[in-house]
Amino acid sequence: MITQEYIEVIYIEDNMADAELAIDSFQEHRMANRIHLLEDGQEALDFLFGDRFKELSALPKLILLDLKLPKVSGLEVLTELKKSPIFREIPVVILTSSNEDNDIRKAYQLGANSYIVKPVNFTKFTDTIKQLGLYWLLLNKPKKC
Repeated sequence: MITQEYIEVIYIEDNMADAELAIDSFQEHRMANRIHLLEDGQEALDFLFGDRFKELSALPKLILLDLKLPKVSGLEVLTELKKSPIFREIPVVILTSSNEDNDIRKAYQLGANSYIVKPVNFTKFTDTIKQLGLYWLLLNKPKKC
């Protein structure tokens, strides 16, 4: 049975250096029980909409999504997430290197809850992850369905 007491995060990111920094920051600040790293858009869709979904102990409290992914783009993944009755209400935060106005506009049109451009500085990046986690996992009160 899936509950909301166990905090799970889905992180869809193909840059392993960025993924390791973000995961280390989440773990250092003990903001999530488990982070599932998915390395491309197709893997994310297969995980979330296939048999591997059963690996989750709880519905994810947050989905972090890069836009520039191999195989299936982040915008395509976002589209599928927001069409799904299971995932529609889960916050999706775009965490990407793209600062393109078109990407920002399209992400919000498709239902992204937040859009963050990854800082290139190590310290700023880890601080951004900490603040992001504090807000979305601890301070934000999700809508009760």
